Amino acid sequence: MSVSLQKGQGVSLQKRDGGQLTLVRMGLGWDPIKKRGLFGSRELEVDLDASAVMFADQQPVDVAFFNHLRSNDGSVTHTGDNRTGHGDGDDESIMVDLPRVPAHVNTIFLTVTSYEGHTFEQVENAFCRLVDETNGQELARYTLSGGYPAQAMVMAKLVRHGNGWGMQAIGEAAAGRTALDLVPTLQRLV
Repeated sequence: MSVSLQKGQGVSLQKRDGGQLTLVRMGLGWDPIKKRGLFGSRELEVDLDASAVMFADQQPVDVAFFNHLRSNDGSVTHTGDNRTGHGDGDDESIMVDLPRVPAHVNTIFLTVTSYEGHTFEQVENAFCRLVDETNGQELARYTLSGGYPAQAMVMAKLVRHGNGWGMQAIGEAAAGRTALDLVPTLQRLV
């Protein structure tokens, strides 16, 4: 059963049977902007980007995003850049192999940025979701469209708790075209 995330809400990343999640996917989806004009309608392509920034305490140590598709250790992978928003479902995905995340990494931020500077009040049907990739079950969903006048969003953070992980919804608007631009904001949120 999926949870519709609200800002600040925490979610345990434990399976119903009590086991720990091992492979999670952040899916990001959106549609092009539909513009209506005097001579009909057209679509404006939108380039949103899913990213994961890995922290060891207060310091960023690695990233997976459209320009660096795999973390240096291989535990976090971006599946490819979608620059238009065309297609159904998830347009971009970040895979996190939790048991492979190095022990010194204790926080992974999941972010969304608009490379061309579109705001979330302009983008249509934008969402992020977290999926248990071992069985395809959606664990949590966060709606991005509708009112955020920002071009970036810190969706959530995965936080190591002993041998397992938890997730906290953040939902904080930010400024920046790439995940690297968000590092000062993320350091404040660790």
